[in-house]
Parts: sequence; structure tokens; C-alpha cells
Amino acid sequence: MIRIDSVTKRYPDGTVAVDRLSLEIPDRSITVLVGPSGCGKTTTLRMINRMVEPTEGTITLDGEDIQRQPVTTLRRSMGYVIQNAGLFQHRTIVDNIATVPRMLGWGKQKSRARAAELMERVGLDTALAGRYPYQLSGGQQQRVGVARALAADPPVLLMDEPFSAVDPVVRKGLQDELLRLQDELGKTIVFVTHDIDEAIKLGTMVAVLREGGRLAQYAPPAELLSAPADGFVEDFLGADRGIRRLSFFPSATLELTTDAVIPADAGAERVAASGAPHLLVTDADGRPLGWTDRRAASAGTIDTGQLVPHGRPFVPGTDSLRVALDCAVLSPTSWAVAVDDTGRVTGVVSQQTIADAIRAAHTEDRTSADGRSDKAEVAP
Repeated sequence: MIRIDSVTKRYPDGTVAVDRLSLEIPDRSITVLVGPSGCGKTTTLRMINRMVEPTEGTITLDGEDIQRQPVTTLRRSMGYVIQNAGLFQHRTIVDNIATVPRMLGWGKQKSRARAAELMERVGLDTALAGRYPYQLSGGQQQRVGVARALAADPPVLLMDEPFSAVDPVVRKGLQDELLRLQDELGKTIVFVTHDIDEAIKLGTMVAVLREGGRLAQYAPPAELLSAPADGFVEDFLGADRGIRRLSFFPSATLELTTDAVIPADAGAERVAASGAPHLLVTDADGRPLGWTDRRAASAGTIDTGQLVPHGRPFVPGTDSLRVALDCAVLSPTSWAVAVDDTGRVTGVVSQQTIADAIRAAHTEDRTSADGRSDKAEVAP
């Protein structure tokens, strides 16, 4: 969809913001530009819609040089989302979202109908349509910004650190919402962030830029974590990149055990049959209540009021090994609780079993990497 070919941005004072950058941004994917301050992320994004004009090189969209298109036409064909949403404070939410359709000549009724449809799509209550931006939370305003960018159904969506101004909980929700929308809509998204965790979570491809606007590495997130191109990339990824890699390994292969799972009304004989030092107690529907010591339960009567919290469970096949390991580490018994989509216990797994699965996954991944020859090229 988008090809950036040897693009340089040099300002009159000699400052080089982007230096000979070459990228092929795949269609219907999320490509993330990440790097330290001053590495040219936002400048690159703005050159795609000609808010900033390149000094050298070419950028093509669907094979056509963007310099040959009228700039207003080009920008209206791309959604644009910025930090703090950039909403018009004097307009209602519905009219903010309807901005581009109205500019394209849509009637008011059609534009507002499209806005209401998009409010539902991005998870906004349509009852908010008549309110003004200052009456919404930061997270709600960012959802409005995304809806406005999608209003005219553009094939390309440019996002400049759109979630960096909200708290971590809201940020996670917005990231999940973006991934859900991408599954539904299949846009070509170019996303700028300084947060490597956000880049790894969202990106189909991740471009790591170094200061001076030069490309350090361009690769899928899993490859980026397993094979950093150099010391700069390795340092930028951080000391815990091995833990981050676990996000790409599924938990479905973990060997769960049900020997340590008992219902709250289990008798002494059932407790004695389990050799586990800690027992996970479930309610009548099979949902976890908490942990108890085997000796405390041996009398045959389990006091559910004295149970130790079971911690956060994980869903095998949905959650990754990283999530499973986190659940085990935070568990008071060092065992993670596995549940199905309805919250019913399917078994428990120890830290040791998870560690064995991690070693096996790393071994298999290294074996696959040895035969891989299609590494992404890095521009000089």
C-alpha cells in the first residue's frame, strides 16, 4: 500500500530529521514506528499525508507518487488520529465525527447517521452524541478521535501517539479496541509510539528508528525480540525482552492437572486422594474460590471464608505463556489457575511446568530461526 523510498527530510538550518529512510508498509496491517525522541517518527508519519514535504526521495500510495495528488484529496483519503484527540471543542461529538463526511459533501443526515454507527463501533454510547468534548473522559475523547478518522472509510489510518496521554488501564482498553477494529476493518495503519510494549502488542511490523531518523531494524515483533539487529536495538528493547517474547508463545500446550482441584463440599476421602500440598477449591459451578492447605482440608470440612485468594486465572489457547507465567508468579501457591471462557476451572499448572514449556518453546523457535533466510533488510 505505502512505499517510502530513500526519503530524507532536511530543514533549512541543516537539521536532518529523517535520513534515507526506506520502508514498504504492507496493506491491511499495523506498521509501528518506534524509537527515542528526535528519531523522526512523527516527521515520517506527516510526510505520508504531506503535512511535511520530504527533501529527497519518494513516497508512493498504491504505486502512485503522492506528490502527484492534490494535497487536500490526499489528506481526505487518510484518517489521522493524534494525541489528546484534537477535537473541535465547540462542536458536539456527533458533529466532530461527521467532520470529514461533511467536507466531502455528504448531507447532514447521512453524516450524522455514519457518526452514530461509528460511535457504536468504537464502543461509545450513542447517548453521548450531543455532548461536547470537555464533557467526556480522556479515553472517550480518544475513541471519538478514532471514529472521526474512520468516518469516510479511508483505506489508510495514520496515528501519532494517540494513546500516550491516558492512564495505563484506559490505554490497554484502547489498544485492545484498535486490534478489534483492525480485525473487522482491515485498514492500513501507520502508528507512532515511543513505547516499545505498545509497538510489540499492536504491530504487524515494527520499524525501530535511531536518532537522526535512520532505520535500525524493520521486522515482525517476534523476530525483533529474538534477533535484535545491534546493540542499539537490544538496549531500546530493554532487559526484559525475553519475557516479552513469551507473548508470542501460546499456553494451549501446557499440561494441566486437576488432582489439586476439589469442590467446596468435598469430603475427607476426596481430600486424602489428592497428593497436592495446596488445593484449589471451586464452587458448585466449577468456578475458583481460593486455595487451601491440604492439611487444613483433611478434616473433610472446608471453611470457604478462610481460603487464600486464587489470583488471576488464565485461559489456555487464548492467553500466552507470558500471561500464564505471570499468573503463577503472582499466585500465593506458585500455581496458576486455568479456566475456560465461562470462568470454570479446567486445571492448574505449576511454575516448573510453565518453565519447561518455555524452554521447549525457545528451543523450537531457535530451530525454526536457523532455517529462516527471509530476514528484513535494514537500510544503511
